[in-house]
Amino acid sequence: MTSLSYWQRGLRRPERPESLRAVAALEEILELPAHSLRRLLPPRPSPAARDRPQSRPYRSLLEQAPALTGILDELGSPADGGLHTVLHVERVRIGAGRELLARDSQQMVRAHRDGVDRYLAIHHGDPGCAVDGVTLRAYGGCRVGRVRRHAAAGVVVAELLFDARLRSGETALLDYGFTDGSGPPSTEYVRGFVFGGGQYVLGVSFDPAALPVRCERFEQATHSTARRAVGEAPLGPGGAAHFFQEAVRPGLLGLAWEWA
Repeated sequence: MTSLSYWQRGLRRPERPESLRAVAALEEILELPAHSLRRLLPPRPSPAARDRPQSRPYRSLLEQAPALTGILDELGSPADGGLHTVLHVERVRIGAGRELLARDSQQMVRAHRDGVDRYLAIHHGDPGCAVDGVTLRAYGGCRVGRVRRHAAAGVVVAELLFDARLRSGETALLDYGFTDGSGPPSTEYVRGFVFGGGQYVLGVSFDPAALPVRCERFEQATHSTARRAVGEAPLGPGGAAHFFQEAVRPGLLGLAWEWA
């Protein structure tokens, strides 16, 4: 049942000989013509391709993608930095003025090619934020390298450098955070995922003096497509809302809230 669920959601596909035998058995059980399911399977990818999860380009996730692409080129990094997220726990703090104060991340990444020595952390502030005042701290597992800012796009990109190069399949645990506090009242927090397959936890805490009246979780395929409401995220006793996504798909996830 677990394998069928993974196949159905596109997180994995039948490739091993025993999996292909199971697909043949399904054809018999469902009384389908022989090979009717197996011929729908794409050709078996190379080992390197199998290590790389499903992905989506930055331009589909971020309206400011041209600015981001320019920064990536300046830093000498391709759009695919060779890493995908296995687990990301993110904590966002909203201040008494309803502004985005800070966000902290504990993130486990895995290399899907050899020689990866850094992760590029991206902060996209609310419209009107002052990117020159945004700071980044590395708490563990990495150190801060070059930092680039694009004021018009409200984007900050920072290198998080590893102590050693990762080989394909190896993981790194990163602990880092951005401090902002320069933007207008915030009404949402959105996280874009270039790669799918990992787990994501988002917690948003609000100052007791400024609590929203409602929080709602949403997902979005691209920045230009309509959002789909997934459900409410009620505030806990401490004035915080959260959600957990067990199997992330490439695209956008977030929380939106309403002020009184």
